[in-house]
Amino acid sequence: MAPLNDEQLHHIRDERKEQIMGAALKVFSRRGIIGTKMSMIAAEAGISHGLLYHYFKSKEELFTTLVESAVLAAQDALQNVYNLPGSHFEKIKALTIDMLDESGTDYFMLIHQARTSDGVPEKVKQLVEDYSMKAAVGQLLPLFQEGQAAGQIIAGDLEELISSYLSVLNGLMVLNVQKIGGYQIPKVNILLRMIAPFDR
Repeated sequence: MAPLNDEQLHHIRDERKEQIMGAALKVFSRRGIIGTKMSMIAAEAGISHGLLYHYFKSKEELFTTLVESAVLAAQDALQNVYNLPGSHFEKIKALTIDMLDESGTDYFMLIHQARTSDGVPEKVKQLVEDYSMKAAVGQLLPLFQEGQAAGQIIAGDLEELISSYLSVLNGLMVLNVQKIGGYQIPKVNILLRMIAPFDR
């Protein structure tokens, strides 16, 4: 059997790193940084405890890497809404559907843990401070302004409206993660009545 070349080794290393980060995301999103041990992440990833340290020096480094990735993805999602087809309202609807998609639950809970848990590294505190409600409102403000000017968004203070819209979505995600008996996420069309001047 021929030895692996540099490209193959690099590919294997990248795959293993992704495997570790996926496992860490699951564990950190459920347990936070204080309740997580590297051995738990290794077990979730199906690798040896020692191998984990070849990729990340500490759980703090791994947690920080994941939060950085989650924050960048969230910022990109808000920015990419401008590139979607359709009216301003249709873009906001697509963003709403994306934000409530259960495939993003672990990332949502990771950011929630980063905001609310004890023992969070200083770099993570700075990341979540930079990725605040105010920053998200600022990113969405031009879209909502254009939608309001086109008659697709209700009249009123847009910063307050966007903040309320995002707060409702965040609250719904927390409720959904907690799996309270009988709870289900409302239909997007019902949610969007809070920002639309007429039933859509």
